[in-house]
Amino acid sequence: MTAPRSPKVAGIQPAISPPSQTPPSESRAASSTDTADQADASERLSDLTALHELTAELARTESLDAALRETLRAGAALLGARRGLIALEPGAAPGTAPERTIGLGLGHADLGQIETVPRASAAYARILDGTADTEQSAGPSVGQPAGPSVAPAVAPPAPSGPSAPSSAPSPGHSRAAEHEEEAAEHPHPESPDADPAGITYPDIAADEALDPRHREVAARLGFAASYAVPLDTRDGTRLGAAVWLYDDPSEPSARQRHLLCQYLRYATEHAARIGELARARAEMTALREELLPPALPRVPGVRLAARHRTGPRGGGDWYDALPLPDRALGLAVGGVTGSGPTAVAAMGRLRASLRAYAVMEGEDPVAVLSDLELLLRLTEPARSATALFAYAEPASRRVLIAGAGHCPPLVVGPERVEPVETTLSAPLGMLACWEAPSVEVTLREGETLLFYSDGLLHRTGDPMDRAFARLHGAAAGAPPQARDDPDALVEHVLHTLLPGPLADQTDHPEDVVLLAARF
Repeated sequence: MTAPRSPKVAGIQPAISPPSQTPPSESRAASSTDTADQADASERLSDLTALHELTAELARTESLDAALRETLRAGAALLGARRGLIALEPGAAPGTAPERTIGLGLGHADLGQIETVPRASAAYARILDGTADTEQSAGPSVGQPAGPSVAPAVAPPAPSGPSAPSSAPSPGHSRAAEHEEEAAEHPHPESPDADPAGITYPDIAADEALDPRHREVAARLGFAASYAVPLDTRDGTRLGAAVWLYDDPSEPSARQRHLLCQYLRYATEHAARIGELARARAEMTALREELLPPALPRVPGVRLAARHRTGPRGGGDWYDALPLPDRALGLAVGGVTGSGPTAVAAMGRLRASLRAYAVMEGEDPVAVLSDLELLLRLTEPARSATALFAYAEPASRRVLIAGAGHCPPLVVGPERVEPVETTLSAPLGMLACWEAPSVEVTLREGETLLFYSDGLLHRTGDPMDRAFARLHGAAAGAPPQARDDPDALVEHVLHTLLPGPLADQTDHPEDVVLLAARF
């Protein structure tokens, strides 16, 4: 059969010869390759979309518990499992017991039963104890009872020697080489070298190498297989171990293990950051609490109560109550500008200094604040502070008060609720020399003097005048039993101004201080 010829036009021979026909077999092969490439690209896009959605959900979590529960949920979706658990390393979760377990689809009783499995047989315990790191051989496939399967961390080496396949170039060699280079840079989900080193029990009931207690617990809780992986950060820090449980004998595919590995690279770093932040906050809170009074003193004729809420970085607000000579009582509230460790340290120094000045010059509150202002200018020239100090004589219910840029206290009693109008003055450290007169107030029997920080007003979100009006209304609306009990009064005022979780939130930058003294 002769190839077709293009007709001549006006006696001119065509400059471009017609293309030769492609054999049908090569056309079908090219079409098959294109279809495979499209399917591969579609699969990669689907995987990337799934990972993006799951990591976006994880990024919205703000607590360690929430991050770990989201990690469990995402891992179950990627592996096709329904239940799971995470066991943390000792010390991985600040402020908790040495070892903590979080479950997905498992109640406390279920977790308790799983924890009765001997550690030599439980996959998560082997990871935490480090005994799983010595496993080198891959286990059997599903249904072969010969012990756990430890996923290899790297792919087996290619065969060498005479039996190795020939590397002679083929017609499609260049295209195949390009695919191999691309796979080396971006491992395909089915590539075994991207698989995390996990422990697989593909058929627990049939695995006679497992501890009998392990098989008994699995049968009682209704799971037939498990897959466990360590939760390690990039720097090698082990946060714990995660285990996902299957209802039927099964094990994750190479693609599922690879997707889980990609997800855990982000999840572990996110959880580690949240854990470090929680640990820093806990340490800051502990340090701050150590700098505040461990307990309020007992002074005849006065009942005291206090509430304190700190921000995420730790602020500089404080309160104090100390017995003074001649059966007097010193009451103080104040705040240092700034936040963080330096502000907390400055607050501790000022509070300790104010206690010393109060013992020496307590009868003159102005002198106490003047000495404090001089100390602040000499030792903390870049800071300012607000303070309010009251010298109280419980026997006569006479109180002398001096304030430096601080909110005036409230007198709360059965017949009146009104502020004590202290002289308006600048905070300490703002002027070359601070001085302001004090004010004297005599309380009636059964009345309470309520001190508070401006952080209480700021947390309401209202302008200061409106927030103060709300504070006045909350104190005036306190029930009779609350007015007779300073502890009940500060609790009522706190939760009236900041209802619900606002009163106890730890992520607000403003500190809250309430100090009540009922005479």
